[in-house]
Amino acid sequence: MNLGSADGGEPTEGSNLLSSSEKRPQETPTESSHLQRLRQTFARRACRLLVGIVEDVIRDFLPWAVVWSVTIGTVLPGVNSFGIIILMFFAYLGYGLFWLIKLPTLPPLPGFLGAMLAGFLIRNIPVISDNVQIEHEWSSSVRSIYLSITLFYVGLRLDSEALKKLKGVCGRLAMGPCLVEASASALLAHFLMGLPWQWGFILGFVLGAASPAVVAPSMHLLKKEGYDVKGVPTLLLEAENFSDILAITGFNTCLGIASSTGSTIFNVLRGILEVVTGVATGSLLGAFIHYFPSSDQRVLDWKRIVLVLGFSVLAVFSSVYFDFPGSRGLCTFVMASLAGIGWTRNKEVIENVIRVAWIVFQPLLFGLLGAEISVASLRPETVGLCVATLGVAVLIRILAAFLMVCFAGFNIKEKIFISIAWLPKATVQAALGSVALDTRSYGDTQLEDYGLVVLTVAFLAVLITAPIGRLLISFLGPRLLQKAKRQNKDEEVQGEPSEQV
Repeated sequence: MNLGSADGGEPTEGSNLLSSSEKRPQETPTESSHLQRLRQTFARRACRLLVGIVEDVIRDFLPWAVVWSVTIGTVLPGVNSFGIIILMFFAYLGYGLFWLIKLPTLPPLPGFLGAMLAGFLIRNIPVISDNVQIEHEWSSSVRSIYLSITLFYVGLRLDSEALKKLKGVCGRLAMGPCLVEASASALLAHFLMGLPWQWGFILGFVLGAASPAVVAPSMHLLKKEGYDVKGVPTLLLEAENFSDILAITGFNTCLGIASSTGSTIFNVLRGILEVVTGVATGSLLGAFIHYFPSSDQRVLDWKRIVLVLGFSVLAVFSSVYFDFPGSRGLCTFVMASLAGIGWTRNKEVIENVIRVAWIVFQPLLFGLLGAEISVASLRPETVGLCVATLGVAVLIRILAAFLMVCFAGFNIKEKIFISIAWLPKATVQAALGSVALDTRSYGDTQLEDYGLVVLTVAFLAVLITAPIGRLLISFLGPRLLQKAKRQNKDEEVQGEPSEQV
């Protein structure tokens, strides 16, 4: 008998199989662990994405279901409320999807482009456009509410200390490029597209404003990274606020002149009266909010938020009701500026809440802008002339901005960056572009054609300049601006451009 093999002297076939099976998992532990990690990571991301989509669908479907259950038969395809809910759902979906698109070494695309394209597709897909109908009064009200929030947000974030230091160059940069671009656009629109002078300046002031939705986050990011040695991002932020107010006021004044009857001199004097009325009313409301509610009350911040939002919306809607459209922009802006100066301690809390409201309404606003554009009503020659007008006006603005900051202590690189930083257009164009088309309520087909041209230029301006401007700011900022000196020796010194923001 071969007992040695059985007792362990010589390994048997079964023991060989057992030992090989024990050693096999230890041969490639690194490879198996990596594969397991990849599977877990992929599974987590897939589950997270699926959960997010389900939550978005439920969150957007639930309001429609609740309203339908309360008012059975009214929230159905072809009804106004159904159209608003469907547009909101796809606008927020497009907004989120565009933020998820991230290319290597490039900044993410602006989310409002996805919302605008979603509205554009809803309007131009035959089956969907027949069932998604939104009344003009509702879309106009949404734009007015967003405009009031934007005006108050712009006025509230003014920095009085920065304005004292940069008041000279800030004033030139706020007024010069805006007025030059508006005048150039008016000339091009009058001679190329045949618009009357009033409508030419309406188009010019729509294009004359920069975009807070693109410029402000980019400038804050550059300031956070230390590229504010000479105050270039701060200068652009403060000048942008006044430039937007100038463009909105000019647009409302010119639209009032174009929509009214009577002599030109009377309409111009009426526009001046609207501006004065807006400043006076805003000063009174700002002084009131400064002292009421008193600082010793409980829940002070939220009481102030309710007051400022209420007065802002009231100023915008009441100015239209009393036929004083030129006063609404200045009234809200002056009120917010005076209130912000008085709220030195708790200003950030209120500003954050207003900013959240501003961001929440943003996808719906751009969705409405895209939903106003119909491919069937556009002619190729009109689109070509609109693109040509936009391109020439932007180039003239860049040159004007470069000249406005000459002899202000900036080097050639900083002047180039300042000139290009205001290229993107989005928020003000989305809020004002569709307002020009509201003249169709007068029943005049000629005014409707003029408004459609302004709306088309606003849509193309957002579609073309917003992504290009965001890309240029992110790419040129670290290369043209000086970076603040850091304490560690291993880090970059002052004046050396960084490779990434």
